[in-house]
Amino acid sequence: MNWDQIKGEWKIMKGKARSKWGELTDDELDEAAGEREQLEGLIQKRYGKTKEEAKAEVDSWMNES
Repeated sequence: MNWDQIKGEWKIMKGKARSKWGELTDDELDEAAGEREQLEGLIQKRYGKTKEEAKAEVDSWMNES
């Protein structure tokens, strides 16, 4: 699945993101609104990841979806 598909189906994908990154709140995921950079930033902030680690996690999640 590519990012345009994820962005277009964000309401569905938000639940999958919540399952993977359970510490993110619904409000935070709503704020990200399917924007990859915002999602990566939230993962960095909440989990203490580097930018590269957050990007790798999102890449992995995209391939699983």
